Amino acid sequence: MKNQNLLRSAVVCAAMSVAAGLGYAQGHAKAGLLLTINQKDATMSLVDVGAGKVVASVPVGGVTGHEVAVSPDGKLAYVPIYGNSGVSRAGTDGSEMAVIDIASRKVVNKVDFGHGVRPHCAVYDKNSGMLYVTTELDKSVSIIDPKTLKIVGSVPTGQEQSHMLALSHDGLHGYTANVGPGTVSVLDMKARKTVAIIPISENTQRIAVSRDDSMVFTADQKKPQLAVIDTATNKVKTWVPLPGKGYGTAPTVDGRWLLVTLRDVKQVAVVDLKTMKVAQTIDVPGGPSEVLVSDDGKSAYVACNFADQVAMIDLKTMKVARLIDAGKFTDGLGWAR
Repeated sequence: MKNQNLLRSAVVCAAMSVAAGLGYAQGHAKAGLLLTINQKDATMSLVDVGAGKVVASVPVGGVTGHEVAVSPDGKLAYVPIYGNSGVSRAGTDGSEMAVIDIASRKVVNKVDFGHGVRPHCAVYDKNSGMLYVTTELDKSVSIIDPKTLKIVGSVPTGQEQSHMLALSHDGLHGYTANVGPGTVSVLDMKARKTVAIIPISENTQRIAVSRDDSMVFTADQKKPQLAVIDTATNKVKTWVPLPGKGYGTAPTVDGRWLLVTLRDVKQVAVVDLKTMKVAQTIDVPGGPSEVLVSDDGKSAYVACNFADQVAMIDLKTMKVARLIDAGKFTDGLGWAR
């Protein structure tokens, strides 16, 4: 009888846990569809977070993309086609960007860069109405008019492997993580010039800007530490020790916390931006890379490459609320409202 009661209790607890997870997800599903870029499938998946599953996958051209940007109206997705290798590795050099109509779930257009540039990170700037794309082999950020899909200019970064781009909230300044050189380029987006190059490490990855634009974050790939850049001086003002090597970063909407993916230890670190210390860690599946915080500030989504999953984190409890199966080696994330 005792064993039966224990079994009955376990079943009830499991059911309650599932129901709570479903309720949480459904409460957050109103924001729209989550987009995931799957490197080894060369697809973009549309994920219904309420149902917790992929509802469609769109081939993006046979060669993989890594990142995605979404138009402000949520109708179009832009996927740069990087190539068939990782940054700094031998392989094909992508020269196009796919434009996907989210409603019809089809590639409806493309941007041709004219030669191999390894386009990687796309950012839609609502301030200027322009689309910015890092073009690594040209050591630049290309400027694209999304209305005409024409390249209308570029901003030099002055560095190799300008992989990721983050913008200040007014769109006036850009910051690129330059992987192999281990630097950050500070860009004047209006004047279209490099204003500073900040040394970080022998190798760095990913980049994010604080909600108040006072800080920029990028992860050292040689040591388990996070560089915190003061945007007023364009210098590293402090280092945050991490329990593993950092990768992707994203601040919460309230500006209090910074989420940092830790690939080697399968965790997300929660950094208190007041104390500049790790307040806690959250266990996630293998290969956590990109992290995306929802606009309502209630949840965060973590692409877990090695597990082909997205971990949905409840930012109130700082716990994983749900695991969603995605495409193979899911990486870049976007939100279609």
